[in-house]
Amino acid sequence: MLSQIVSALGVVVGAVIACSAYFYFSNKILDLALPVKDGDIRAASRNLNRRALVRPWLFIGPALFLLIVYLVYPVVATFILSFYDRAGLQFVGLANYKWALGDREFRQSIFNNILWLAVVPAACTFFGLVIAVMTDRIWWGNIAKSIVFMPMAISFVGASVIWKFIYEYRGGNDVQIGLLNAIVQTFGGTPEVWISIPFWNNFFLMIILIWIQTGFAMVILSAALRGIPEETIEAAVIDGANGWQIFWRIMVPQIWGSIAVVWTTITILVLKVFDIVLTMTNGQWQTMVLANLMFDWMFRGGGDSGRSAVIAIIIMLAVTPIMVWNVRRANRELKGH
Repeated sequence: MLSQIVSALGVVVGAVIACSAYFYFSNKILDLALPVKDGDIRAASRNLNRRALVRPWLFIGPALFLLIVYLVYPVVATFILSFYDRAGLQFVGLANYKWALGDREFRQSIFNNILWLAVVPAACTFFGLVIAVMTDRIWWGNIAKSIVFMPMAISFVGASVIWKFIYEYRGGNDVQIGLLNAIVQTFGGTPEVWISIPFWNNFFLMIILIWIQTGFAMVILSAALRGIPEETIEAAVIDGANGWQIFWRIMVPQIWGSIAVVWTTITILVLKVFDIVLTMTNGQWQTMVLANLMFDWMFRGGGDSGRSAVIAIIIMLAVTPIMVWNVRRANRELKGH
């Protein structure tokens, strides 16, 4: 453990030193390459202008390089690979895309992803908003917010392990240690293997992500609610508005931008959901989603590069419009201010 901590600190300190050295020496080299001499005013002015043009690229150059290497190149390479066979050697045209359209498991994954998109962002945003409003009205609101936010500190795999104990099923006459089955048994019901029930098991998996992400939604929306001018609420109260009307007609319209941010952020996360499904069911019992199907085809039968690349492209195509819309909306808000 100690060696890992020392290694991590070494990497952090080394990275800071390397970045500082890069910016320092690159500036020095630029100044030497484009000197400013007192004797030649025209040359000095020209070199100063050139420095101003080059210097920003020195600063953003490493970031652009890493962006190209780790983002642009993989996207292009994946797109090209989607037109090749399982080994990535023989060009097969649109064969992999035709397979995707005709494959039952792929269609099931699309359906499950749509189901996740319809439920999880809406539920997280709704519960986050309700909790944010309610906790602002009680003296122990900060304690409640801390408790709701705690799952955000847990990894998806860790959260899945926790909820596995909640959904745990013991057959025969064994005592039910799963919380849900214990409650059902207490009220005279029959214990079930909840995560193996087709269609409904998707909702049991969604609860895990909702549990994790509600804290994120609550924090963002709580900050937005604090920014609502008190005068508007006081005016609504004077006009005779009740709490429900104040919430829907005064608060929600004024924080709609923050609601959209929370919704789209969780939507993108849902499209990439992987860990929860892998840990809980590994895609069994009709719970497969696109990210897990891509991972599955990367290793199934030795791996199929073409089919996994097609699924990756489809996920990227689904995510991109949401990201573009979110960025454009943020730009409009910035210009509006």
